[in-house]
Amino acid sequence: MKFENQYLTYEEYRLLGGKMEYMPFNLLEFETRKIIDGRTQQRLVNAEEIPQEVKLCINRMINDIAKYINEMSKEKQDNGNIASESVGSYSVSYITTDQILQNIKEIVKSKQSELEDIMMNYLIGCVVNGEHIMYNGVSYDD
Repeated sequence: MKFENQYLTYEEYRLLGGKMEYMPFNLLEFETRKIIDGRTQQRLVNAEEIPQEVKLCINRMINDIAKYINEMSKEKQDNGNIASESVGSYSVSYITTDQILQNIKEIVKSKQSELEDIMMNYLIGCVVNGEHIMYNGVSYDD
């Protein structure tokens, strides 16, 4: 799967000290990009250059979500990728990629308030193409 139009590339993420593997990074970058696009009314979608503030914001959001995922993983470490397990006539079902994506979406939703705070801290005052990307009000010309 090819990921395009990223606001923070995997190479940039690694230069910022990121240690996550390629695919989990891309999935989280996609999720955080969509959150930012929603909050900024897609003002970054056609930007020629993504501002440093946006790249650092995404990096921080990804690291915040990854930290939470790692904490959850430590709790489930003994189970590996097991989704459920029965004892009578022993059976095991494993977590699918769709379940992993669903888990990421649920984690992102549960952390929405924290992610909003991160966006506000990094993106307030950020201007792209002459517009404040976080502006949601009405502008009147005199």
